[in-house]
Amino acid sequence: MISGLGMLISRSIGRLVPDPFVIALALTILTAILSLVFGFEGLSRSEAVDKLLDQWWSPGLWAFLKFSMQMCLILVTGYALADSHMVRRAINGLSNLPGSTGGAAVLISLCAMLTGLLNWGLGLIVGALLARRVGESLEQRGIPAHYPLLCAAGYTGLLVWHGGLSGSAPIKMTKADEVADIMPQELLQKMEIPVIPLQETLLSNLNIITNLGLLLLVPVALLLLAPRRTDKVSPIPASVTSQPVEDDQDENPGGTSQLVAAAISLLVGAALICGMIVYLAEVGFGRIGPNEIIATMLGLGMILHVSPHSYLRSIEKAARGCAGIILQFPFYAGIMAMMAGSGLLAMISGFASSQTSATTLPLFTFLSAGLVNLFVPSGGGQWGIQGPIAMEAAAHLNSQIEAAAAASGTAVDPDELVQNSRMVMAVAYGDELTNMLQPFWALPLLAITGIKARDMVGYTAMIMVLAGLWMAACLAWF
Repeated sequence: MISGLGMLISRSIGRLVPDPFVIALALTILTAILSLVFGFEGLSRSEAVDKLLDQWWSPGLWAFLKFSMQMCLILVTGYALADSHMVRRAINGLSNLPGSTGGAAVLISLCAMLTGLLNWGLGLIVGALLARRVGESLEQRGIPAHYPLLCAAGYTGLLVWHGGLSGSAPIKMTKADEVADIMPQELLQKMEIPVIPLQETLLSNLNIITNLGLLLLVPVALLLLAPRRTDKVSPIPASVTSQPVEDDQDENPGGTSQLVAAAISLLVGAALICGMIVYLAEVGFGRIGPNEIIATMLGLGMILHVSPHSYLRSIEKAARGCAGIILQFPFYAGIMAMMAGSGLLAMISGFASSQTSATTLPLFTFLSAGLVNLFVPSGGGQWGIQGPIAMEAAAHLNSQIEAAAAASGTAVDPDELVQNSRMVMAVAYGDELTNMLQPFWALPLLAITGIKARDMVGYTAMIMVLAGLWMAACLAWF
């Protein structure tokens, strides 16, 4: 029943939701139409069209160039770190530990989620490699194992990533220049968007309790979902085990030139790590942004690979996954520029704030973010579109609460106001939640494990429901 429901959902999404790039183009056209119909108050139709085109072209299309490069580097540095010989050797060692499908799913999900909290690319590849290696190990030892469940467990790193160190929303709010990269100039001129340190987002009680709960609930759920009867088990396909995982890492470079190159690589990698430590000592952990995350992952990757040639090969493999980011981000930036310049952004934010309260606005934002993620699978791209809406909606609602308190002659209780940090995490949780249905980022895992999305989505869909209830409860409570 569970698998059948998941397959039905997957087939429906596959039929109804087109390619993400097509969606980006369609959203561009839809935003332009809505902006001309409902926005540009006081302008003639020709003036509105001229202004719309100006907004879309500049700063529109080019506003996210820095942001898109940051997201690409976060992806490739995390992938390359997972692709290092040392990490692969650790995965091989772990693969022989489980003695059953349930135990294997627990181990894989914990490893995928813990590494996903460090870097989403790292968690995705570690989860995929571990799922395959464990499946092969159980098969070799003659232990019946349900391979689709193991692959579903390997994908759970994408369920927690946005609440971790590579989360686009929280790390783009730690510095004024990072905030300016995302928020439209029209919005920044109208209202002050505060800088939000990581202590209020990733290190908040809300995020810590949410992630601790997921680290407990998801493995337990996978353990309960493991088939008890051996005739219900689907082992790893022979076609998968017959094809070795690509592993061309050069762990021990030989020759004087290679040794010199390795020494230089290790020196630069160590310098990056040391620079990060000095930065932390000066500004504190709460001010870490995307650049610091990238530098850390880059340094660790260079050290673990040892050989710069090995590291370059891993980066080249990882770069294939950047096509969607490179192609789609300019259109996301253009969409946000049109919404801000036409006044559509303020209209949507005002509607959201008028229909909600300080308690329900984060929940509404969370649910809407889950829906948006099905159409805009990039977490960074989604924050670029939905982040300004969330921030302005919170500001609108807070101003209404303050005006009502002033009219009644009472003081405003700070607990009655919507915290910007909660809005950031509401978008983050909604984005990561429906990754369990959205197969866009599962493509690397599917390639490594040799499984089809329809085979595992029944399990990821059930995990999504459980995780969604927990996330919603945490947002309502904190």
